[in-house]
Amino acid sequence: MPDAVVGRLRLDTGERVLAGAVDSGGGWTVGTDRALHVSMGDGWSRVPWERIDRASFDDDTGRLEVVEAADFGEPEPTHRLALAEPQRLLDLVRERVTASMLLTRTVPVPGSRGVKVVARRSPTGGPVEWSFWLDNGLRPDDPHVWAAIASGQAAAISELGL
Repeated sequence: MPDAVVGRLRLDTGERVLAGAVDSGGGWTVGTDRALHVSMGDGWSRVPWERIDRASFDDDTGRLEVVEAADFGEPEPTHRLALAEPQRLLDLVRERVTASMLLTRTVPVPGSRGVKVVARRSPTGGPVEWSFWLDNGLRPDDPHVWAAIASGQAAAISELGL
């Protein structure tokens, strides 16, 4: 990883660069022990591992798609990255996102499949981050959905001893 790239990152005290890959436009995507840093023109988008909802890589196109967790009912920010020689970075993304997952629980909603309650924490520690996935057809303004979320989150908090 070029020193000039590392020098432009806004790293937290003690944050360590672990892997990186250059994209088709010459920008870099860099993984540290705490976050994924995606070059965005003149700056960087810093996505903590616990804020990554999902990531996938398409071998045919060489594209990594990273979807951030969003506030309930809001669109999910998505990064689509065409990367050269990404294997070390892909391994890091898989390991760090998996390490951030504390618990995933599906809670039924009357008349449908349910709501997925997900608890995550940074692989380096810190507070628990919560996200919720609604099955198709569920609306965020439905009181049954909110009851399922509250029930699922309470059960998860109890199970995790929080």
